[in-house]
Amino acid sequence: MSARAESLEAACDLRFGQVGIACVRVRRVDAAALVEELERRVRSAPQMFSRTAVVLDLSHLPRLPDDGMVDALLEAIRAAGMLPVGLAYGTSETEALAERMNLPLIAKFRAQYEPGQGDAVPVDPPAPARQAPAAPTAPASDEANAPSTAQQHIGGAVRSGQQIYARDRDLVVMAAVANGAEVIADGSIHVYGGLRGRAMAGAQGDESARIFCTDFRAELVAIAGHYRVFEDIPKEFEGQAVQCWLDNGKLMIARL
Repeated sequence: MSARAESLEAACDLRFGQVGIACVRVRRVDAAALVEELERRVRSAPQMFSRTAVVLDLSHLPRLPDDGMVDALLEAIRAAGMLPVGLAYGTSETEALAERMNLPLIAKFRAQYEPGQGDAVPVDPPAPARQAPAAPTAPASDEANAPSTAQQHIGGAVRSGQQIYARDRDLVVMAAVANGAEVIADGSIHVYGGLRGRAMAGAQGDESARIFCTDFRAELVAIAGHYRVFEDIPKEFEGQAVQCWLDNGKLMIARL
């Protein structure tokens, strides 16, 4: 990776929260680098990221930027084609900043990014052509595939534009998830049909959650905020039964 690419990659992390809102966690105060990095994300998957609602998270900076710099960061998000909708909950200083900027505080992102709570490795840029391993690094045990005692079942298809959220439980969909639909769960997700929309498991930060489907054609899969976007499904996975899981902060995919 070139020095320039490394510089852009270090500008921020971008992760999805429980309702499909993206979180831009700023890692260094550099509005120019931020807009270039976010523009790259939008170019990689314009249907996914263009005009996406995002929350700005400043909690991992050594000190809070001044109002002018925060305004520049917000403008960088807008310039990249995304829409800032608020600040991630933080300190009393963050609350005062949000009041001055006339922005809401979005509290749910705080738990995922609390310093010292197993902070995740920065997410790789979407790489649809990257090869995934032929099998999980850890065996897929019967326990991993066993049904949870807490499950939400959806008997029919999830239509385009529809969103299903299983709070504090697994989600089981007995039919297809259409393009433009979202299925979200705090636990794992099982789709016994075509997965053509977005699937987000471990929405509250559970990195042990998994995604299983019998016909993989997803727009996006995410576990505990780590995501992969698919403009083109890798040929070895398209239409196949697959599972997705996290391995040391990397989102892995393999055929079942």
